[in-house]
Amino acid sequence: MRAVDILLKKKHGLALERDEIEFLVNGFTAGEIPSYQMSAFLMAVSLIGMTIGETRALTEAMLASGATLDLSCIPGEKVDKHSTGGVGDKTSLIIAPLAAAAGVRVPMISGRALGHSGGTLDKLESIPGFDVRLDEERFKNVVRTVGCAIIGQTEDVAPADRKLYALRDVTATVDSLPLITGSILSKKLAEGISSLVLDVKFGSGAFMKSVDDARALATLLLETASHMGKKTTALLTDMNQPLGNYVGNALEVEESIAVLRGEGPPDLTELSLTLTAHMLVLGRVAATIEDGQNQAERMLDSGQGLEKFEELVRAQGGDLSRLPQAERQAVLESRQGGYIVAIDTETVGRAAMMLGAGRQTIEDVIDPAVGLVMHKKLGDEVGAGEPLVTFHFNDDANLPEVDALVERALEIADTPPATGRLVHEVMSSFERNT
Repeated sequence: MRAVDILLKKKHGLALERDEIEFLVNGFTAGEIPSYQMSAFLMAVSLIGMTIGETRALTEAMLASGATLDLSCIPGEKVDKHSTGGVGDKTSLIIAPLAAAAGVRVPMISGRALGHSGGTLDKLESIPGFDVRLDEERFKNVVRTVGCAIIGQTEDVAPADRKLYALRDVTATVDSLPLITGSILSKKLAEGISSLVLDVKFGSGAFMKSVDDARALATLLLETASHMGKKTTALLTDMNQPLGNYVGNALEVEESIAVLRGEGPPDLTELSLTLTAHMLVLGRVAATIEDGQNQAERMLDSGQGLEKFEELVRAQGGDLSRLPQAERQAVLESRQGGYIVAIDTETVGRAAMMLGAGRQTIEDVIDPAVGLVMHKKLGDEVGAGEPLVTFHFNDDANLPEVDALVERALEIADTPPATGRLVHEVMSSFERNT
């Protein structure tokens, strides 16, 4: 079997056999198939797509590329959450401790920044000393003692996804539904979880721009997860503006702490509580979503969620007292009065990346302190000369371009826009028999 023959077959739109997909995944993971051939495969999949059978085979091959954690020694249901990515999305830092405080075990394997979308690991690593590279025994111990732990893909757990994730980021193949499905489920099912909550985003800041695209991705994720024996719930959520107000790694840690103190922005707080409620239902500590919502709110109001987050940070070596801060700030002011009627959220994410908060190439080093703070949300009234955005930066080389990008990303008009629901739809694999 040769990689070039498989590439030729896929190029002509033919469905690949399971052993052909396994050959590519195993060969690339072992370093026997070069990046240029795997890049060609990723582009072919992105352009042509995959059947449901191919997607299942890809997911299972990626899962089988490494170890699957056995968490049976830890009592209780193990539930995780995954977001398909957006701008300002730091809910993992909030819901993992909230759910753990309520009694659900949350073993979380997360990813890094991908395109304009921020990464949970990059946010956590902005906390000095925070270790996302725990070995299996230490990971299990943190889950057992704290109730939650957040790590990245290791050499042993989901190694195929770790390599493919980085390659997708620089080959314009981030938004392929089969590749997203294989990436998410291979690392999530390697955690030894019983259930999974998915936050599938749509809008200007999401990889899926329309509700229909998000629903198609959620359907594929649910069907694949159900086929692999995992109960899964998917929420379709709006990403037509940054979630919360802060974009950038240490800045988003600060905002997560604000939410856990009961002082966070309404949209981020609402979505965090809703996602936690679904985790509590899947984790069998809440009978209904309403019950789960009430329990999540109690964990927030009592301060138990914040205490659990601080416990998690200490257990993984972090020191919240030394969060980095950018040396300089600049304010973008509005040139006119009116209402914020549209935000090109992907452009906002790209601007944060240009300040140093994300990666444009695999080799780029993230500056954990930089980013931006949005002072206005969709529908907010703004006066001429009023602050729209504050940029936090250490290097001003890209600042003029960033300033112009963000100004163009914010549309102001004389009348306020109609606003939609943050959570558009809830889908469940319980209803599927695939």
